[in-house]
Amino acid sequence: MFGTLPLLAGAVVNTLLVSACVAYRIPRPEFLIWCAVDVLICALRVGLLIAARRAAAQRRETPTDLYILLGLAWAASLGYGLFVSFLHQDWVVTGLIGMSSAAVVGGIAFRNFGAPRLVAVMIITAFAPGVLAVPFSGEPIMLIVLIQAPFYLVSMSIAGFRLNRMLVTTMRAERENAFRAQHDSLTGLLNRAGLMAAMGGQPGENKALFFLDLDGFKAVNDVHGHAAGDMLLQAVADRLRNRLGPGDLLARLGGDEFVVLTDEDSRSALLTFAERMREQVSVPYALGSDRTVRIGVSIGLALASEHGSDLANLLSAADAALYEAKAKGKDRCYVASALAA
Repeated sequence: MFGTLPLLAGAVVNTLLVSACVAYRIPRPEFLIWCAVDVLICALRVGLLIAARRAAAQRRETPTDLYILLGLAWAASLGYGLFVSFLHQDWVVTGLIGMSSAAVVGGIAFRNFGAPRLVAVMIITAFAPGVLAVPFSGEPIMLIVLIQAPFYLVSMSIAGFRLNRMLVTTMRAERENAFRAQHDSLTGLLNRAGLMAAMGGQPGENKALFFLDLDGFKAVNDVHGHAAGDMLLQAVADRLRNRLGPGDLLARLGGDEFVVLTDEDSRSALLTFAERMREQVSVPYALGSDRTVRIGVSIGLALASEHGSDLANLLSAADAALYEAKAKGKDRCYVASALAA
């Protein structure tokens, strides 16, 4: 609503020029009043739009309700001008205002399609008064407008709603695509790209990274099938989520590999955290009504203060530590040495 200043500027120039020309041609009170009101409303709208754009850029609250009311007042002003022009029976003026109103109605539909109900109300407010004045114009042939106008008003209102649906559909598709690009489809966790994006590639000096690999997962897949393996991965993801703090990140890098990025504390606290994750993952899983499986987890731990704040280096160091944990008997946590980076 606040991002289409060029469209609003065009509409403002159009209506101001038309109302001024009409007031000059017919300097009667009804047209002079319309010109003065139009100048006031347009000045307020432009000033409010500029203030709203600045507020939005600074992430402050915008005067949206007032802006909508001014938009409706502007539409009503245009409808008033069309109404009095029909009653005055100056067909040069009527034609000028009619063409301007038709153009403005199209602009309303395209400019405000993010708010389709507002579009419908503004279109009716701007155009309907002229239609109501047609029976009093003294020209029977003008009665055809009573047939044309409803179709025009309805079609432009429908266009606003359809444009809105297209906008919403596009936004949802973009959001879903962005989510899929950065999240694991099975567990909903961050994937490698999502982890990189969440941390900007630089976790910071006060982070620790746990690299987890499930022990016995392949056997579950081989014995119970891939569907059971998928259920197991989802259950592991849920358990790990429940162990995390508000600032921690959890990702699945593929297969049965998970990563936890947390704020670094003392090494003993980190090892305690790793042990709690290991115990949580090792609790038996019920996969259906008649299947219970037990797995373990090997964990490699790397610290940003010892292995560098770059996420790639941390992953490499934690992966090397994970290999050591596997080599030393699995189902345990191993801290990467400073040389691992």
